[in-house]
Amino acid sequence: MTAANTPEDADRYEVAVVGGGPAGLTTALYATRLGHETAVFDRGGGRAAMMQDTHNVIGIPESVSGNEFLETAAEQIRSYGADYRREFVTGIERRDGSFVLETADESAVAERVVLATGFSDGRPDPPLPRTGRGLHYCLHCDAYMFVDEPVYVMGHGESAAHVAMIMLNFTDDVDLLLRGDEPTWSDETATMLEHHPVDIIPEDVTGVRNGDDGWLEALEFEDGTDREYKGGFAMYGSEYNNGLAASLGADLTGDGTIDVDDHGRTSVDGLYAVGDLVPGHNQIPVAMGQGAKAGIAVHKDLREFPKSVAELETEGSVSPSDVPAMADSLRSRANEHSSAESD
Repeated sequence: MTAANTPEDADRYEVAVVGGGPAGLTTALYATRLGHETAVFDRGGGRAAMMQDTHNVIGIPESVSGNEFLETAAEQIRSYGADYRREFVTGIERRDGSFVLETADESAVAERVVLATGFSDGRPDPPLPRTGRGLHYCLHCDAYMFVDEPVYVMGHGESAAHVAMIMLNFTDDVDLLLRGDEPTWSDETATMLEHHPVDIIPEDVTGVRNGDDGWLEALEFEDGTDREYKGGFAMYGSEYNNGLAASLGADLTGDGTIDVDDHGRTSVDGLYAVGDLVPGHNQIPVAMGQGAKAGIAVHKDLREFPKSVAELETEGSVSPSDVPAMADSLRSRANEHSSAESD
């Protein structure tokens, strides 16, 4: 261990969640409300934090930014007694049946770990529009914004070609920007593109023109032309933040996501993964659902009662002094919430 604290004096939790996006925070919410001492380790940033507006989250106004959404969620988990730690987890080791988490200058020990570290979108080289004001990465989140508007798709692979054709469901003005790269899509995809009204622009982008409100108005190209766009999508792949999972020996899929069951369990006992780090749609409601299911699964794994017949035969009956099986600090928080709700 190179961290300042040793495991003996480290903070100890039943559940440690690594990642403070919608999936991780929802996991922590469920784990804490179900009576488990829980901490979230959040390095900050992430895809949700980049959102200028929140889309497709029922009950949340679109005027709410990603940072506002996450700050509210962090305050919620704190109110139930979870620790929210702005720390970057640099490593995790399995030791004596527990997980030891290392940050820059501290250690923490947890019985269960939930990874919610997501992925990073591949970004094209500048010049670029402002993220969220003309440069977007989530088709299912933002296509609605571009109905009947001129749209670009940047990229030269299969995903870029298909997203360009998908955008024809929303607008009749779609350009596919190669930015000087040679296409790498298949012959079948090339045939599809030939028969869809998508303009393929080979020249690189040399400049960006924004309006007074910061939104993209046009892109300038190396052949001297300008093309007007309301916005568009960059399709340059994803880099999954799977290093912690790999270091613990968790199984990965072919694209770098973590292989999990329906409740986020990985191939490593006691290790879970949720959100954009696992296969599936990269959407906030999906991530929140995965977090809820993982939180419940962790609870079922950790809860004290009911004791099995074998445990009762070995340990004897459960006495009134043994219950409830919840830390005093969490019980106190639960009583405070109950009192507030009854006022």
